[in-house]
Amino acid sequence: MEKTEKKQGTIWAVGGGKGGTGKSFITSSIGTCLALNGSKTLLLDADLGGANLHSFFGLLRPRYSLTDFFDKKVPLRDIIVHSGVANLELITGSITSLDSESINYAQKQKLFRQIRTLDADHIIIDLGAGTHINTLDTFLLADKMIVVTVPEVTAIENMYQFIKSVYFRKLKYIFKTYGLNASIQETWKNRSAYNIRSLKDLIVHLKQSSDHIRGIFDREMSGFVVNVILNQVRTPRDILVGENLKSVCMNFLGLPVVYAGYSRYDEAVQKSINNNEPFMLFNRLSPVVNEIKTLTVNLVAGTPISVPKDLVNGRLS
Repeated sequence: MEKTEKKQGTIWAVGGGKGGTGKSFITSSIGTCLALNGSKTLLLDADLGGANLHSFFGLLRPRYSLTDFFDKKVPLRDIIVHSGVANLELITGSITSLDSESINYAQKQKLFRQIRTLDADHIIIDLGAGTHINTLDTFLLADKMIVVTVPEVTAIENMYQFIKSVYFRKLKYIFKTYGLNASIQETWKNRSAYNIRSLKDLIVHLKQSSDHIRGIFDREMSGFVVNVILNQVRTPRDILVGENLKSVCMNFLGLPVVYAGYSRYDEAVQKSINNNEPFMLFNRLSPVVNEIKTLTVNLVAGTPISVPKDLVNGRLS
C-alpha cells in the first residue's frame, strides 16, 4: 500500500511550449543554486522520451529511470540517484521510447501521489515541450509554475499558447467540478450579446453574474500564478520581452504572470553542457551564475525582477 503522508517540500514545475529554450539548463541550474544554499533538493526529469537532465551532471548512463517506475512498479524513492552536487538528488527520465501520451490516468495519479511524499525541501520537475494533457496536469501539480522561453517570435508565441492551455485546463477542471459547463457554453454561444471578446471577458462576466460563481473562482484561482524566465538574452531590449509577456497575459487572459528573471546568452553554457559539467560549479565568473541566483531568489519569494524602464537596444554589460 502506498504511503499518503503529506508532502515535505515545495513542488516546482518547469515547462514551455517549445523545445530548445533551455528548460533543462534552467532546471539544473536552479536546483544546483538551491542545493548550494543548503536546501535538500530533488530534480525529476519528466521529459518522457527525451530525457537529458542527467547529462547536465555528467551522469551518462543512469542506473535507474522513470521506466522502472512505470514498467517495473519501483517506487520513486527507490530510483533516486545522486547528482554529484551536495544536497541535490535526481530522478532521471525515461531513456526508452516512453512518452507522455503513453501514460494512462492511473499511472499519472500514482506518479503524482508519490511525488507529493518525496523527502525534499524542493522538488523540481523538468517537463517536456508541448501541451499534452499529461504535461499540463503535471505542470498544474506544482506550487511554483515556471515557463522558460527565449526572446524569439516563435518561442514567445508557443510559450503564450502553453500558458493559455494551462489556464484552459485549470478552468475546465473548475467548470467540471462545480457543474458550470452548461452556463459556460450558453454564455460563450451568446458572447456577442454580452460583449465578450476574450477569455478574460468571459471570466469577468461569469464572476459578475453570480456571487456563488465569483466565490468559486476566487477560491480555486487563489495563488494561481505563472512565473516567466527568459533564457539566452542577448540585448537589453530582449530583457523587456518579459514585461511585454506579462502585459499580454493579463490583457487577454486576465492571468497574473510574474517575470522572475532572465539568463543571458553565454558560450560557456554550451561548453559546460558539452563537457557534462554542472554549470553553476564550473563557471563561477560567468554573469549567468549571478542571474540564475537572482531569478532563484525571486522564484522562492514570489517576487518579480526589477526591470529598468529606460532600457534601450545595446550590449549587455
